[in-house]
Amino acid sequence: MGELQILVLALVQGITEFLPISSSGHLVLVPAVTGWEDQGLIMDVAVHVGTLGAVIAYFWRDLLDLIRGLPKIITDRGDPKARLVAYLALATLPVVLAGLFIIQHADNLRSVEVIGWTTLGFGVALFAADKLGKVTRKIDNMLYRDALVIGIAQALAIIPGTSRSGITMTAARVLGFNRSEAARFSMLLSIPVIVAAGTLLGMKLRSAGGVEIGAEIILATAFSFVSALLAIWWLMNWLSRANFTLLAAYRVLLGCGLLFWAYS
Repeated sequence: MGELQILVLALVQGITEFLPISSSGHLVLVPAVTGWEDQGLIMDVAVHVGTLGAVIAYFWRDLLDLIRGLPKIITDRGDPKARLVAYLALATLPVVLAGLFIIQHADNLRSVEVIGWTTLGFGVALFAADKLGKVTRKIDNMLYRDALVIGIAQALAIIPGTSRSGITMTAARVLGFNRSEAARFSMLLSIPVIVAAGTLLGMKLRSAGGVEIGAEIILATAFSFVSALLAIWWLMNWLSRANFTLLAAYRVLLGCGLLFWAYS
């Protein structure tokens, strides 16, 4: 695999993993536009490691709080750090359960038509939720039912084109969480999901035989780490002073483009 292909794939995965614009909607375009072959499991694992490193690097203070709050789930369940751990665990459960029953059929949905419709439809949903939702709530005001609703929404991301970050931010905005807090919870929620996805890919890779970690793997991990870190930094700064309209509009345009391509 050439350096250009590694760079493009890592950048696309890194940037779209956390922005609510559908990573699968972009990744389906890469081979169609460039003619490149599928990057393979090892590259999938490499870019997942890179994006995981990025979210950990950006939210390291939150992760320390989560580590401190973990033992307090038993000793002091009223502690804000302990509650956040519980909220993340509860919100992760639906996607794990959905994955156990649906993931084997997900490949049947990876068509341009499906990705086009979900990219478009959930883009409109993001715009509506952002315009109609209140902006008064923070994670400190979260309830267990809020975490469960966001978790159920996240389970829909198994359908390609939905966007895990997009659907969780949409659900959080419907519940009245402000934009920055919606993005923050979505990012923290991505950590167990990326770990689970990376572990699954790693198990598939191991069963396929031994793999030598060379320069290509290191480059893919590094590129995805840097691009994902920049994407997170941009999004958090953008949402501190703006809204989701630009990103929702981009999703609508991308979805329309994919549908035009699929049906033309």
